Amino acid sequence: MIWLTWRQFRGAAVLTATLLVLLAAVLLTTGSRLANDYATGIASCTRGEECVGFYDRFFGEYELPFLASTLVVLILPALVGLFWGAPLITRELESGTHLLVWNQSITRTRWLAIKLGFTGLVATAAAGVSGLAVTWWSGPLDQSAPEGFALMDPLVFGARGIAPLGYAAFAFALGVTVGMLVRRTLPAMALTLAAFAAVQVAVPLLVRPHLLPPVTASFEIGKGNVDGLSMSRDGVFSVILTSAIPGHTGSWVLSSALVDSSGRTVAPAGEHAPIPVSTTSGPCALSGAGPQGGEACMVEINRLGYRQRATYQPLERFWPLQWIETGIYALLTLGLTWLSFWWIRRRPS
Repeated sequence: MIWLTWRQFRGAAVLTATLLVLLAAVLLTTGSRLANDYATGIASCTRGEECVGFYDRFFGEYELPFLASTLVVLILPALVGLFWGAPLITRELESGTHLLVWNQSITRTRWLAIKLGFTGLVATAAAGVSGLAVTWWSGPLDQSAPEGFALMDPLVFGARGIAPLGYAAFAFALGVTVGMLVRRTLPAMALTLAAFAAVQVAVPLLVRPHLLPPVTASFEIGKGNVDGLSMSRDGVFSVILTSAIPGHTGSWVLSSALVDSSGRTVAPAGEHAPIPVSTTSGPCALSGAGPQGGEACMVEINRLGYRQRATYQPLERFWPLQWIETGIYALLTLGLTWLSFWWIRRRPS
């Protein structure tokens, strides 16, 4: 059975191994230079605006390979379910070759166990190795990534650490189970892709934010969380917040808004939040630097009691969330595997 299983999927295995070797070669040849460039830049800059400028230049230089490697790791689990999981049993059912095996001394349970164990472990290991390799390579970039590409952001989080291993195992088991139920290769592949994509969208939006209780806190208004100060034509002065949190770089911000002294929400991040301050005199006067982002104006806004209220998952929770989410996918994989064995024992010849 092991020899037969290898003969059936060796083409996909060789292709996957070739792609992984190419990926590893690229990561190894560029990883050392990437780490050296980052270390040199950090050593030459001082704290403040100079380091911020270095982060922007450094990430901009490697942005394309950063996005490409992240995309590869995100797509690989879907390909495992699509081309390894879904056809694994449906090809046997369509061609009728399963009947030949079942009429021998091989039981249905053993037949399925070897197929799932041998093929599934190889496919899952391939996705896991790629995820860990890209995590090692992108370490300096993850530390300098701008808002939207930070380590805890949903898309990047799914391509780092051990999460790809859980995704691949789930995608493979999902493909096998759907294939056994549908019994046609192409429809099984389409349904597997649709179901896996739905789960991958639902988990970051509905599940991951609540795996650990998020932190809610208030922060003073400053350069670290203000996108701009402006005044409209009708004379209304406003503040535009970003979703960044001062002192918590790399956190996954679930919500951010400007609140007044009574705790009432004035406006969410990214929108103009009107502030009743004088623009003819005082720190926020048009003749001064206020509407252009002056520090004195932001001090005045803080004095009036305005704060940024944010709900977020801190960067320190990256690995706890990785382990919890991977455990959830492992449970889903076990459930689908149990369903496959239950179905195969009760299916008539």
